[in-house]
Amino acid sequence: MSHCILQIALDTPLDSLFDYRWACEAGSEPHVGQLALVNFGRREAVGLIVAVKHETDVPADKLKDAIAVRSQLAPLSARWIALARFAAAYYHRPLGEVALPGLPKNLRLSTTVALDRALKKLAKLPDAHDPMPTDMPVLNAAQRQAADAIGGAQGFSPMLLYGVTGSGKTEVYLQACAQVLGRDDDAQILILVPEINLTPQLEANIRARFPGVMLATLHSSLSEGERMLHWLAAHTGRARIVLGTRLAILSSLPSLKMIVIDEEHDPSYKQQEGLRYSARDLAVWRARQLDIPIVLGSATPSLESWHHAQTGRYRRLELRERAVRDAVLPRVKLIDMERDKPKEGLTPTLMQALRVRIERGEQSLLFLNRRGYAPVLCCEACGWISNCTRCTAFMVLHRPERRLRCHHCSLEMRIPHACPTCGNVDLQPLGRGTQRVEEGLQTLFPQARILRIDADSTRRKGSAQEAFDTVHRGDVDILIGTQMVAKGHDFKRLTLVGVLNPDTALFSQDYRASERLFAQLMQVAGRAGRAGLESEVLIQSRYCQHPLYGAVMRHDYDRFAGSLLEERHQAALPPYMYQALLRAEAPELATAIEFLEAARDAVPSDAVVINDPIPMTMTRVHNVDRAQLLVESNSRPALQAFLTEWVEALRALKSRVRWSLEVDPLDI
Repeated sequence: MSHCILQIALDTPLDSLFDYRWACEAGSEPHVGQLALVNFGRREAVGLIVAVKHETDVPADKLKDAIAVRSQLAPLSARWIALARFAAAYYHRPLGEVALPGLPKNLRLSTTVALDRALKKLAKLPDAHDPMPTDMPVLNAAQRQAADAIGGAQGFSPMLLYGVTGSGKTEVYLQACAQVLGRDDDAQILILVPEINLTPQLEANIRARFPGVMLATLHSSLSEGERMLHWLAAHTGRARIVLGTRLAILSSLPSLKMIVIDEEHDPSYKQQEGLRYSARDLAVWRARQLDIPIVLGSATPSLESWHHAQTGRYRRLELRERAVRDAVLPRVKLIDMERDKPKEGLTPTLMQALRVRIERGEQSLLFLNRRGYAPVLCCEACGWISNCTRCTAFMVLHRPERRLRCHHCSLEMRIPHACPTCGNVDLQPLGRGTQRVEEGLQTLFPQARILRIDADSTRRKGSAQEAFDTVHRGDVDILIGTQMVAKGHDFKRLTLVGVLNPDTALFSQDYRASERLFAQLMQVAGRAGRAGLESEVLIQSRYCQHPLYGAVMRHDYDRFAGSLLEERHQAALPPYMYQALLRAEAPELATAIEFLEAARDAVPSDAVVINDPIPMTMTRVHNVDRAQLLVESNSRPALQAFLTEWVEALRALKSRVRWSLEVDPLDI
């Protein structure tokens, strides 16, 4: 019996492929794209076959035999492997670290029990290939023009759908999908949303519109069995529409014909650990690779996408008016907290507006992007504050649980009965989180039905959707929430939005802070008045003259984006500059800085600017000190060429420092 050599990518930090021997008969060789079970070190691992050869440089006495090849599963396509190779090369990670985590965990087990069970379950599902949509509402002229442009696009066509909140972007997506599905019997469509809690509402809309089409959902809240089944439905082509969060961009879709990125500006599309990829950017590359249209939708596009639209790389489609007849954008008013003194965090003007909505039977939303009861607990006698012992951060007071909790390392401790330094028993909370605002509202409006939605109140699986369903039913008078409630939700009776404490972002060291604050304010303001009811947004601030708030009052994204782009151009910042960030972690800050200094001098280059290493803003997390080094260039190819050489040099440096490289960083 003859043997062949399987070249396999494994999920390991080692940047290499591994050769294994496999006994194969003529005509029955394994295929590139199949999965194989092999011995790796002392464990068994599942890898991806990326080449089948007949020769190897590995000595025969060191060459291991592959244990099994997963022949019951259709191979991953050459185009999918090319996508993984591109991501690995662009983000400078081993191919196995990109390809394998993109597959369901149950597919990477040493046994095939879960795979066989899922394949049998999928085979029993009825075929669903009737793309006929139901209940198609009539679009206004702008919506119809956008839907026809998207649905009728041929080849690689990147489009930026810029539409004000409530302008009916979702309906445009759905009617464009109907055109694509109706034109091609095998077409698959990928729709990405930034956060898991946005999937149920959109999933319900898709199922209602396309009852004869199989829909697969892919996100991290699914059980491993569910994720396996949905991934297989997409991989086999049974699922015609795939809805998911950022991880879905790496799903196998053999007949992908269109990609939709909703809320494309959202930073959640960027993975912040491991493979630090941008799902939005990979989606654009995948659309170019497959020569298919892609639409990026937002009421507040990222400056990168807006710049591409201005320079002609993207086609811009606009929805300037709300879709519901008589629905207009809410009036935005600023409340000067220097004149209108707040009580329990709320100014008299905002409290009166809340009272009026309760009397009318309408709903209000208070937006505060800070969970917990208070950001810090302090002693006014000696100045002690509740610092985390493991991080350069405060421990946040969670009063209902009577706990202090660090939101960075998850350290918890009971609230001390007295000051640990001086023994003072009168410890005071400083600042306000959602829990404290909720407590104050219950005192001010005891008759009101109040609901808080944040990461603390929605920890249990399904609890977030239950909370949103309660709001949609009208069983809530005042909703308090963080950014979880700021986008994508269609609250029919919501007529008032109050924004608390947005000023901190105005003075951030992050140059993207103003862009994010503007997007956040515009998104949360857009929750009001979507059903045609007169509505308003009240923003409490001590800096009412700031030009950002003026742009929010005018709903003037165009001018605001133009001024920010001009600032970025003058300061040589993205999108006019390309960046990579090298981070180093060590028990001592000096060790991390020393490594970065060696990295700075490892590969001299005139094509890039290598800045000096500095401590990160959050220097210590979980007893580990962190520092960073920024590399910049006005040429993406020049930066990539440097990084390829640099990463090899970094791997050769003898150091016990843990380091990571992020291309196109969002947080510096």
